[in-house]
Amino acid sequence: MPVRYPRPLRPGDRVGVTSPSSGVPGELHERLAVAVRDVEARGYEVVVGRCMDGSGHVSAPAADRAAELTAMLTDPGIRAVVPPWGGETAIDLLPLIDWEAVRAAEPTWLVGYSDMSTVMTPLTLLTGVATLHGNNLMDTPYGTPEGLVSWFDIVAAPPGHRFTQIPPERHRASGWDDWAKHPDARTFTLDIPGRWTRLDGSGDVDVEGRLIGGCVEMLCNLTGTPYLDTSAFARAHAPEGLLVYVEAAGDDALAICRYLHGMRMAGFFDAANAVLVGRTSAADTASLTQHQAVLDALGPLNVPIVADVECGHVPPYLPLVNGARCRVVHTATRSEVTQTLA
Repeated sequence: MPVRYPRPLRPGDRVGVTSPSSGVPGELHERLAVAVRDVEARGYEVVVGRCMDGSGHVSAPAADRAAELTAMLTDPGIRAVVPPWGGETAIDLLPLIDWEAVRAAEPTWLVGYSDMSTVMTPLTLLTGVATLHGNNLMDTPYGTPEGLVSWFDIVAAPPGHRFTQIPPERHRASGWDDWAKHPDARTFTLDIPGRWTRLDGSGDVDVEGRLIGGCVEMLCNLTGTPYLDTSAFARAHAPEGLLVYVEAAGDDALAICRYLHGMRMAGFFDAANAVLVGRTSAADTASLTQHQAVLDALGPLNVPIVADVECGHVPPYLPLVNGARCRVVHTATRSEVTQTLA
């Protein structure tokens, strides 16, 4: 199954906003409004769906959320769909999404991370449509740090476009901005220096493959199901192999270790030429750090494992396109990721 890229967005195109998982509570509606205005300032029309209620853990019943997401992904007038953020239980949508309709429709960008991995990664694996991991709508007002690109840059890029991202080597120590008090927050606090870290040994890394991955706490629940068959995806793109990326949202190191062991035994990493691990602020335990957890579970793969990549819950955000051709370089003096929309 070839990877299919949505056509580039142009001024006047419509962007759909819906919450496949958690909605937006009332005290954060102004932040949502700020983010919507930023999308509109790019020349796009924003269509806000009905599944946005933030009073519970999900924005609407599963059938309603699945129907709205399917409708937006298959509407030829909507060129990208961006949720406000992730959540907890988008897994209940998977049996209810009309995958055949999505596969038959003209591709539409789906953007997000965290619980959106639950939907985006299966969407790429099941339909061949590229999806964009790395930004949510509520993050949109932030300025993009030098060396990185925003989701706006990617969804407007032409077919075959190649872009290289060089991490700023600074990240946020902990916490989040208070959007209720400061809905117009636009500058990331990057107060801690830090480079990528090779976990499996020393030496330079220069590796290529097709990108696929997402949030560990979400994807681990899909291993062994038809929604996370990376082996079939790898066979379709042989002999390229895969560059698999994973990132921990918040579970402690022992939990992440168990999840990754299960994902490895289920074959999620079988075709990996290398594994990229997102930087995390999730807790170590008395007996295991997050880095040790990854190495314990994925060391048997005998492929390069590069950690502290800016592809997770710690700002800044380095967007990765599920399905894109990718080259990763990491040396003592240079770290970069180059993606090609082909």
